[in-house]
Formats: sequence, C-alpha cells, structure tokens
Amino acid sequence: MAEDNHSNVNRRSVLEAAGAFGAILGLSGITSATPGREPGPKKDELIVGVDADVSDIEAAVEPKLPSNANIVHTNETLGYASVEIADEASIQAKENVQRNLMDVNEVQYTEDNVTYHALEAEPLGSEADDETADAQGSASPLYTPNDPSFGSQYAPQQVNCEEAWEETLGDPDVTIAIVDQGVQYDHPDLAENMDDSVSNNGEDFVDSDGDPYPVDASENHGTHVGGIAGGGTDNGTGHAGISNCSLLSARALGSGGGGSLSDIADAVQWSADQGADIINMSLGGGDATNLMRQACEYAQSQGSLLVAAAGNDYGSPVSYPAAYDTVLAVSSLDEGETLSDFSNVGPEIELAAPGGNVLSSIPFDDYDTFSGTSMATPVVAGVAGLTLSAWPSLSNDELRTHLHETAVDIGLDATEQGNGRVDAANAVTTEPGTTPEPDPDPEPGECGDEVNTASKDGQLSGGWWGNPSDTYTYTLKTANPCSATVTLEGPSSADFDLYLTLDGRTPTRQDYDKRSASNDSSESIDVDLSGDEEFGILVRRYSGSGSYTVGVEELGK
Repeated sequence: MAEDNHSNVNRRSVLEAAGAFGAILGLSGITSATPGREPGPKKDELIVGVDADVSDIEAAVEPKLPSNANIVHTNETLGYASVEIADEASIQAKENVQRNLMDVNEVQYTEDNVTYHALEAEPLGSEADDETADAQGSASPLYTPNDPSFGSQYAPQQVNCEEAWEETLGDPDVTIAIVDQGVQYDHPDLAENMDDSVSNNGEDFVDSDGDPYPVDASENHGTHVGGIAGGGTDNGTGHAGISNCSLLSARALGSGGGGSLSDIADAVQWSADQGADIINMSLGGGDATNLMRQACEYAQSQGSLLVAAAGNDYGSPVSYPAAYDTVLAVSSLDEGETLSDFSNVGPEIELAAPGGNVLSSIPFDDYDTFSGTSMATPVVAGVAGLTLSAWPSLSNDELRTHLHETAVDIGLDATEQGNGRVDAANAVTTEPGTTPEPDPDPEPGECGDEVNTASKDGQLSGGWWGNPSDTYTYTLKTANPCSATVTLEGPSSADFDLYLTLDGRTPTRQDYDKRSASNDSSESIDVDLSGDEEFGILVRRYSGSGSYTVGVEELGK
C-alpha cells in the first residue's frame, strides 16, 4: 500500500502543473478564491446573492461591508459573493452585516455558507445473506462481464444491467459528473472511463489547485461513488460499474467528507458548463438554500439531469439538494429489495436503488463495500447513462420521465420507492413514450425468493447490578412475507430463553405467543406469516451471564 501511495503522489505532482492551465480555461464565471482561504466547510462566511443584471458583484457588495468582513470569492454565473467575517465577530455582528447588505438594492438574499456532507451510512443489522444475492441475479444472465468481482456484486444484477448490457455498455460520449470528494482518476478500474476533455479529468473546488485527486486513502467516498456509476465493465479488472459512460470529477467535498455550499454550487455549475449529461450528488444536509436551488436550476436549464441522495437519517424528510424539484431524489434498498433502515423517505422520492453493502472502487487501487443513499444514487446515475446511450435524443426532462415510467414497483410505499426500483433493462429496451410489456406468464413466487435478515448483539449478567432481560421489536420488511425464524445464540455456560409475540406487544414470561426455553442459550422459533405481524422479542437470562446475538431471518415470496 505504501508503494501505491507513493506512485499516486508522484502522479499528482506531475498533473498539478498541467491542471493550472486547465483551471484557467474551465472555471467559466467563477473567480478564484482569495489565497489562503481554508478548504472545506466555511462556517464564518455569508453567501450574498445579487440581481442577474449586476455586472460587478464586488462593487455592489463591498461598500456595505464593515472592516471585519471582506469578499473572498465571487461567481458571476450564479451571481453571488462569499463574504468572510472575522472569527471573533459575534452572532449579533454577523446579523448586522446581513441587515446592511439587504439594504442594497442589487442584493436579493443573504444566507450562511452552510456545510453539506457525503451521505454514507452503516446499516444496523439488515444485511441479506449470500443466497439472497444469488436470487437477485437473472436466472440466465444475458450478458456476463469478465470482471473478477462481478459474482460478489448484487447491485447491477438487482437493476437488471445484464439485459441492458446486451444493448449497450454505455457510450463514452455520455458524461456523468461526480460532485463529491475527489475521484482517483488513475484507479485501474476507473482510468479508462474518465473524461479526458479537461485536465486531470475534472476540477478541484476545495483546494483550488486544479487537481481533484484524493489527498489520502481516507478520502474514498468520491472514488466509490464514481466506481458504482462508471467503473470499467467487462474490462477484466475488479468490479463492474453500472455503465461505461465517461466520468468527470468535480471535487467539492474535502477529505473529512464535508464541503461548503459555495464550493458545491460552483461544482454543479461547472459540471453543467462542461456539458455533463448527468450530475451525481451523493451529498446533502440542512435546509433549502437560495444558492443551491439556483445552482440546480441552472444545471437543469443547461440540459443536465441532476440525481441526489435522499439522506441516511430514517424518519427525517428528504435532504437537500435531493428535495428540490429540479433534482431526482433516490432512496436506498438492501439486497432483498427492502428499504434500507437508514434511508430517508418522503413525497420527493422518485426512484429507489440498491445502496446497502455495495461493492466499488476506493483509493488506492482497492475495493470495498459501503452503504448509504450515496451508493444508491450513482446506480440511478449509471442507469441514466445507459439509457441515454441507447436513446441519445432524450432531453434531461424526457430521460427523467422515462426512468420513472420504466421503474419496477417492488411493493413499497410511494414515499419509500417513488415510482419504483430503477430498472436498466426496461429503460434501455423500452422505446421512450411507451411502457414495458408485462410478463404474460409470470412465474409464481416461492417462499424464500426474497430474504431479509436482521441481528442485534446484547449482554445479560447476574447480581443486583445485572440486566436480567432485553426486549426488541421487528417490523416485517419483505413485500409478501411467508415465514420467519427468530434465533438466539448465547454463551455455552449460560441458560438464556427466547420469547416472541406476533402483534408487537412486549413479551413477558407469562404473556407471549411463542417461546424457546431449552437448557442452554441456543434457541430458535419458526413462525408462518400472513403479512400483518410485528414481532416483540424478549431475551431472558435464566442463569449465567455473557454476550448474545438475537437474529431474525424473514422470507418473502
């Protein structure tokens, strides 16, 4: 690994010189940041938006600034200035600056330069087993790529890429911009698909050095996202990306995973100006902002399809920028086509895609599985790239509609799946303006066609300080539940018992529907399901102490 890092650093040193010229040509309408401006989040800055007809932003804004504030960045295309206020300034002082600026006729709005974050999550105990991954693949794949890790993947199979790949692996003339952390553009599974129309295959909005290369191995989010959408397919290397469309790296998030509103907005605008057909934003956070809405509207008006992650805080509304009308919001599914337990949901959701435990590339020249709506989003972006490769005359609005119309209803609520799970085969093989023909003779489902598993670790101990029991609940996840097994595995030297209710009430020793109480800590309960059950689970210590794992395997048709 040390040798890999060393070679990449050398490559960066060579490319930085070339990137300087590319930056001059590529940053249309964006004035470079003041030297010494810190990369990443910029909590001490205000965004000041001005009227569209203002020709000199600094002349309009600067006269109203006090001595402790100065302009550090402007963007003529989006019509705003970033104003830095001294660290020692009070909240009251900041509000005074905002009031003064709003007195300027040319100023439309002021807002904080808020921080957005990469939307990666670690799901809690919702990982499907290997049998599920096999079940998601086509029964007889039409196109099997020669990538050695393809058999360890499930995301391309779940969205039926194999059938779509019979028609196209993706046209290099279709470009997907990755607005994220930097993409390792010389990764062996990415290099051949990187867009070479600009220096360094992209632009850096974090450090303003023209080179979007990751600064270290911990900056892995952008490379993972890029590899899902456009990792080399059928190239005999690593994993298979959804498409072989071209990738453009717009580095707007730093190595810590955060990035400022201004950097991300600039990256979106720049991507659109480069002619990106699809802009992937696996990031989000906070409330709606004027600048981000304006950046998305600009990119949409330039012909780009914007795709963004819904968020990884289940129970919360869809994050921005995914919640904007101009952006296609994506929720996350696990291997069993159940909603990931971290995925945000809401009426803004338009499509669902695999996002739990997705295999892709990471720096440096490596691979790993990550989870999050961040991973589901580039699946949709990749499918959009395949679709545009097959139907190149589609506008961005027509492409969005076509993805809606060819999605597959997997039985989730509309707030969870939107129009359904994105489907590459349907999108590529269905003529736009028509709907996919239903299977005239569908195979009847069998119990076990869909599997969802969940588990939780705990510990029980004796004595007055001990914890004699733990309780849990489990809600059914599969579309058509048919059976389930609840298990308990504890220490061999102890005796733990397992109690179960089927209507969600908390079990007790006297009140339960089923139980398993042998003379050890290995217990199992099998139940047939009709679909309206909710499990209440009690793990009770009879004797001994130690750690345990309680698990549920739910089968659906």
